[in-house]
Amino acid sequence: MRKGIIAFFNAQKGYGFIRDLKSQDKIFVHMNGLIDAVKENDKVTFEVKKGLKGLNAVNVKLDV
Repeated sequence: MRKGIIAFFNAQKGYGFIRDLKSQDKIFVHMNGLIDAVKENDKVTFEVKKGLKGLNAVNVKLDV
C-alpha cells in the first residue's frame, strides 16, 4: 500500500489527483477507485493500477 495526500479532487466531476508521499508523483484517481469519500488534503492509502493513460489509484482509503 502506498501513502499519499489528495492534492486535488473535484467531487462534481468525480476525479482528482493524489500526491504520493514517497515519489512525489501525482497519480490520477477516479471516484470508482474510492473506498472512502475524500476531499483535498486528506491523507490516504492506495494501490496503483496501470490504466489507458497512465497510473490510476485504486482502493483509496482514508489513512487514520
